[in-house]
Amino acid sequence: MAWRILIVDDEPALQSMVGEILTQAGYETESALCCAQAVERFRTAAPDAVLLDVMLPDGDGFSLLGTLRELRDVPVLFLSARDEDEARLKGLGLGADDYITKPFLPQELLLRLRAVLRRVYREAPAVPRLGCTEIDWGKGTVRREGQETALTAKEFALLNKLWEARGNIVTIDALCAALWDGPLVGYENTLMVHIRRLREKLEEDPSHPRFLLTVRGLGYRLKREDIQCS
Repeated sequence: MAWRILIVDDEPALQSMVGEILTQAGYETESALCCAQAVERFRTAAPDAVLLDVMLPDGDGFSLLGTLRELRDVPVLFLSARDEDEARLKGLGLGADDYITKPFLPQELLLRLRAVLRRVYREAPAVPRLGCTEIDWGKGTVRREGQETALTAKEFALLNKLWEARGNIVTIDALCAALWDGPLVGYENTLMVHIRRLREKLEEDPSHPRFLLTVRGLGYRLKREDIQCS
């Protein structure tokens, strides 16, 4: 299973950006806009690590760190625009595992998060996979039976949208909106073509898919449960 990361930040745009970076790298994400919401999501989602902003509308990340650690001891990385030495030292002194200053490079965030996870859990993050098919978000490829196949831009966007909602139905309209701009009338048949081609790259038997499932009259669902290789 992929690592689950809780992103706590009161800026929706930054939350969305960080979530996209992590999702494309194979992580699962949860998000919270304030301290109260963070505690609730921390309890229900059981994240493996937390990315935590310092300044929040109903408190501060330093106090929230202590609250979260009382509930469960998981890695916490501060992700803050405050780059003063005092703030950084305070965060690390309270037991944070790292302190990353905004703005940051996506690769820097991934490298530092991966380093913390390896150090704390003593293992590398699991490779995102569907059965025997491995997904490499960074390269935009899938690998099955030792053969690597590139995804087209539409296939990548389609798989990314389904992966974000894994286990849940994604409607035809939502998938079309993720692939095309403007009016969506007439795209349903084209979507079916992209689904078929994506199945050919993901599934052992595209005619009898085990992962990318059709929900008639509604849309499609990417199976969340682990299925062993046959």
